[in-house]
Amino acid sequence: MPDLSHTSIADRAAFEERLRAVPLAPGVYLWKNAHGKILYVGKSRRLRDRMRSYFNGADDPSGKTARLAAQIADFQIIVTSTELEALLLEMTLIKQHRPRFNVLLKDDKSYPYIKVTLREPWPRIFATRNPRWEEGTRYFGPYSSAGAVYRTLDQLNRLFAFRPPSRCPDEKFNRHRKLGKPCLYYDIKRCLGPCVPGLVDREEYRTTIETVCRFLEGKSDLVLKTLRRQMDAAADQLDFERAAKLRDSIRDVDLISQRQQVLRQDSADQDVIGLAREDGMAVAQLLCVRGGKLVSAESFPLQNTEGESNAALLASFLTQFYDAAAEVPPSVLLAAQIEAPAVIEQWLAQKAGRKVALHVPQRGEKRRLVELAEQNARQKLEELRLQWLNSEQRAVASLTEVRDLLGLSALPARIECFDVSNTQGTNSVGAMVVFERGEPKKSRYRKFRIKTVQGANDVASIQEVLRRRFQRAAAAIGEEEQKAADDERSTTNGQQEAITSARADVEETDAADAGAVQQARAELEQQETWAELPDLILIDGGVGQLNGALAVLRELRFDHIPTVGVVKGPDRDRFDLLLPGAGELLTLKRDSAALRLIQVIDEEADRFAKDYHRKLRSKSATSSRLEEIPGIGPKRRQLLLKRFGSLEGIRQATVDELAAVPGMTRKAAEELKSML
Repeated sequence: MPDLSHTSIADRAAFEERLRAVPLAPGVYLWKNAHGKILYVGKSRRLRDRMRSYFNGADDPSGKTARLAAQIADFQIIVTSTELEALLLEMTLIKQHRPRFNVLLKDDKSYPYIKVTLREPWPRIFATRNPRWEEGTRYFGPYSSAGAVYRTLDQLNRLFAFRPPSRCPDEKFNRHRKLGKPCLYYDIKRCLGPCVPGLVDREEYRTTIETVCRFLEGKSDLVLKTLRRQMDAAADQLDFERAAKLRDSIRDVDLISQRQQVLRQDSADQDVIGLAREDGMAVAQLLCVRGGKLVSAESFPLQNTEGESNAALLASFLTQFYDAAAEVPPSVLLAAQIEAPAVIEQWLAQKAGRKVALHVPQRGEKRRLVELAEQNARQKLEELRLQWLNSEQRAVASLTEVRDLLGLSALPARIECFDVSNTQGTNSVGAMVVFERGEPKKSRYRKFRIKTVQGANDVASIQEVLRRRFQRAAAAIGEEEQKAADDERSTTNGQQEAITSARADVEETDAADAGAVQQARAELEQQETWAELPDLILIDGGVGQLNGALAVLRELRFDHIPTVGVVKGPDRDRFDLLLPGAGELLTLKRDSAALRLIQVIDEEADRFAKDYHRKLRSKSATSSRLEEIPGIGPKRRQLLLKRFGSLEGIRQATVDELAAVPGMTRKAAEELKSML
């Protein structure tokens, strides 16, 4: 019998009965907490056996599996026909929910790619973090850092002079095309000038783009052959200037090619994956070998790795990385065996459109490649460990000083700081910034547009912001308690009902109303964040702002949260603390860690509030100026701002460009131009 004593399950008998009804079939399981939030997504060939194993008693009561089991209150299963279907579904659900106990690529949504827009008449090459796999577009990556992408693009642009990355949008391209004159990048030999007819023909430009793609694929030898052929053709046509440019490109490409380490005698294309881990941290290292040469090395930190085997970590990395990767080579070398290798090979082959082999080499050159990957992974792990230790030590020192200065019972792990901003009482806004363990938690930042206060009244504005923030906290906490009470009722649904419900959840995300589902999920997650309470509240301002904030907290019964004011000097050279009821400021030592932390938090709140205020003020000024012009209604105003970005952009546009905006007429464009 499973041991359910260390879980959050309300009705253990009903839960055990549901577990017995789980089939010995392939599928996916989702562990949930008492509030219905997904904690973990897993797959198995035999669902029942795998799920029951979580309750057999963990060897380490403080380990990840034990912590997961302690929070389990419910589950969902989805039975699949094959293990491959289970793998695909597991990947989809992990990407969708990013459960806190699953091994995850750190910040996998923000990894940069290089994008090539081959479908455009004059293609562009630039960096992007939002790949959209569509016909006529090529992607290379993902890369582990934006810096690596920008350095690669800069080097390629110097070599091949395509449209400058991120500096030649279609608006600029079309403007220079109308002017008949290229921009500065043409003069400094960083662009072939496709915007001006006659400077470069389309076939030659496309050949350049294809050459860049081959270079990114690691086919530098083929690039050199192509460039030499073009140089000879230019010389035969007596175009010695172009031949000289190609000669210089050949020299530069040859130098880069020589720096790439030659690893094999054959022209094998393969990826090599190494792994390093220590104290709950782990890094996967990817070496890309193309044409027998090492063309790139990328390091990827992994999250939630505690208690996982190397086989599980490598399998998780493989599925998450290649799910988003632009290319899958014919061979992947691994540092260790992985879970379900045949299923993952089958999935990779399906994705690549050809056979993909996974190998764990034991000797020879392939083994040396894996050892090289592991060596790079260990080096990156050490860098990350030192960075983490430095930042962690600084944070602990700062939080310890703050705790001691304010007489708190524990370190203030979560600090919220509130500030307001306005210009002579107009466009008043409030801001809340959140720091957790001394680091900014930007996903928890919130901004407020002041609704009930007229004029420049900072005290009333702070009160409105605090009231709105903690009213939402009270509502969210109340709803969580109500839901927990509802969950205590017995749930004895049959197996088929649970499976049908789970399948409906998955199908829902693929249906036409996926947007509504995503919005509902986002609203639920936001509601949960309001329930997260701070250990310390900072109020930017003096006695008035602090007393006003304290009155609101007492009113809403959150006055148990320590709250202090932050008083800046006239030149922002001091950040002293004002305690409730204190007659004097608590002066922080100029060299103290507490001062550095308080200053960073307060200035971040000030920046966040002012940025929002400026945005509203700019929008208000633009809208009010356009509203004064006859014939420019709300719809036209919105389309004009969307097309030109700002009032200044509209002012700089020609009559023809204004008239080309949907909904505009030439007469309206001429009148708008004359008024501006």
